[in-house]
This record gives sequence, C-alpha cells and structure tokens, in this order.
Amino acid sequence: MADACQIGSGERPLREADIRGLKYLQSLVPLLERLRPVGAARDRAGNRRLFMDQYCALILLFLFNPAVRSLRSLQQASQLRNVQSKLKVARASLGSLSEATEIFDPTLLREIVRELAAQVRPLRSAGQGHLAARLVAVDGTVIKTLATIAEAAYLKDKNGNWQSAWRLHTHFDIDRHVPTSVEVTAARNGGATSEKQTLRRQLQADHCYVMDRGYAEFKLFNAIVAASSSYVCRVQDKSNLEDAVEERPLTEAAREAHVLRDIVVRLGASNKKDRERPTHPVRVILVQTTPHVRRGGRKGGTAGPPSDGILRIATNLLDVPAEVIAAIYQQRWLIEIFFRFFKHILGCRHLLSQDPVGIEIQTYCAIIACLLISLWTGRKPTLRTYEMLCFYFQGWAEEDELLAHLEKLKSHTP
Repeated sequence: MADACQIGSGERPLREADIRGLKYLQSLVPLLERLRPVGAARDRAGNRRLFMDQYCALILLFLFNPAVRSLRSLQQASQLRNVQSKLKVARASLGSLSEATEIFDPTLLREIVRELAAQVRPLRSAGQGHLAARLVAVDGTVIKTLATIAEAAYLKDKNGNWQSAWRLHTHFDIDRHVPTSVEVTAARNGGATSEKQTLRRQLQADHCYVMDRGYAEFKLFNAIVAASSSYVCRVQDKSNLEDAVEERPLTEAAREAHVLRDIVVRLGASNKKDRERPTHPVRVILVQTTPHVRRGGRKGGTAGPPSDGILRIATNLLDVPAEVIAAIYQQRWLIEIFFRFFKHILGCRHLLSQDPVGIEIQTYCAIIACLLISLWTGRKPTLRTYEMLCFYFQGWAEEDELLAHLEKLKSHTP
C-alpha cells in the first residue's frame, strides 16, 4: 500500500541504454552475498526469487541512477539482461519488492557499513594530535513521507497508528567525513524514541561525541563518561555557570579562536537529587559568535532557537586546549552538510517504503553509496562527483571522462 502512489504513475519504461556503469556496482556483489540467507527460512516452498542482497543492489542502482525513480522502475530494471548479469538478480515482481520490508533485516547492513568505513582514509580533523578517541558528530534529521492527504489512509504503521515522518538518528565520523550508523524511529522526539535515549543505547568506548544543545543532559553526560568516552556538547544559553570551581587563563591561541572564558563549573548544583548532577568535573568553554534571532521556520526564516552570540560548550576533556575544543564543536556542522547531501543530492527525500525497516535499508544503502564515493575518489562525497557518477550510470558520460574526473580529484587530495 505504501507504494500505491507510484504504481501506474506513467513512467517511461527503462531501456538497456538507460543503465550503464554496472561494473562499479558489480564489485559490491561479493560484499552483499552474506545477506542472501536473510529471510530465506520463511521460503518453505522454495519459490523465492528476490533475496536481500539483490534487493540492496537494486536500491544502490536507484541511488546512483536518476532514471530509476520508484519501485516500478526497480521492477523494470530487474528485467534488463545487463542488470541481471552484472548484479546477479532475477526478475522481481512489484509484490516481492513491496513485501521486502516484512522479510529482510537491515541490521546486517551495519556490518558492511563498518567494514567500508574502516577502509576510508582519515582526513585531518580538529582533534588530531590531542585526542586518541574517534570524533563522532551525533544528530537526528526528520524525513517526511506524506506527499498528499489522500495517501494518509495508507501510511499507518503495523500497530495501526498514523505515521508520516521518521527521524534518522545518525552518527557521523568527523575524521573520515562519512556516516557510520543510523537508527530509524518515529519522528516524535520523546520517550524511548528521543535523541538522548537513542544515543544512550548506542554509546561505545573511545569515542568523543560532538553534540548540539538538544543533547545537553547531565544523565547523558554521565552515561558517556561511564562508557569510557568523552563529549563536546553545546549547552543552553540560560545555563547557570556562576558556580565556577576554576577560572583557567586563556592563551593567545584561544583568544584568536574567539574564546572568552575557560572554566570548570559545578553544574546541577540546584538539583536536589545527586543522580541528576554530573558525576565528573565539567569544563565549559565560552566562544564569541554571531548573535541569532529566531525569525520563524518558513519562507526563508530561521527556525532555530535564538542565541545571545556566545556558545557555551561543555566537555569532560580537561587537558585539551580551549581553542581545540572550540574547533571540535565547529566540526559538528559536517553532519548538517551530510543531511543536506543525503536528502537533496542522494534523493532520499523520496522513500521507496514508508515502513521503518524499508527506510532503514534504504538509509544504510545510501550510507554505503557515500562510502563508495569516498573510496572511489579518496575525498568526501560532493555534489559534482555524485553528478558525474550519475551521468556515467545513465550513459551520458563515457568511462574515460569519469576516470579523468576521479584522477583530478586524487591529484588535489592533500
């Protein structure tokens, strides 16, 4: 039902000439083979023709080829001899593509993402030389799936609840400029699906989590420290910083980075319950920036909360220079750039499924696409490189033109 809006949409039938460059995706076939057994236990009759590795290969084709725009397009692509030969897929029906979300498990894709991410060469980051931990920006973005009111009757979850938007809780490796994990929940930011609760479930050791003020919570800070990791997190402008334990002197480098103060504070002193206070020393770096006035979130207005022009950055890193803490927080913006690339460039504003499992599969395939671009080019994914790849996959660019573009990128890689 979720794909009813795409069936009968009058799309031009795909031709062999519409799809080129499959040898690049062909190299992924051995990596995806481990997914073949997923859901196969349910096929007692032995008549299944679409397996998870094939489904993911078709999703990657959708991401790299704008001529493939829907499940119907994927179904048509699965009938092309070249696609069947290179991607090792058989002709798939619309029914089997639609029911994929009820059979396949996206968790195994996380292992593939981790393997590919480990192959991406780290770039120079703000924390290099000062941190042994991996810098990870954490944030969530909402994808809305309701295109028209008429579709509302079809967009209900398995419990019968109306659902038109999903939140993608994402971890972004700052050193490698690539996403490493995502969890899909309902868009409502509360309870078990809140950003703070979701991060608490995903904490790992030896990470430095870089977060915006929506994650500022003492219990989360304590959980990060308990997991043998660290954090750099902006706190609210109204945070009480009067109870300073230590006022640290500012170096010339810190002043040049617009650092106003470097203090160790006793946060949560007004809370009567000890468990709601930080269990470790908290350092706050105050950085001068441009004041921001909220003007509304529509028609060009700015929707973010207002700011008095001072960033208050809390951290448990006591020995890292203040200017480095400020630079680390500035790197958090990379995840916002990724969200824009993910939704506007990779085409993930358009979801092939409204089921959370289907969304998670498409999301992990999109992350794999980003990792492939990084591995092919040796650089972070960009609009121009993605466009060139799309031109090649559609047959608009020849292979020598694509290779020339990639070589030019490599020659400019620091």
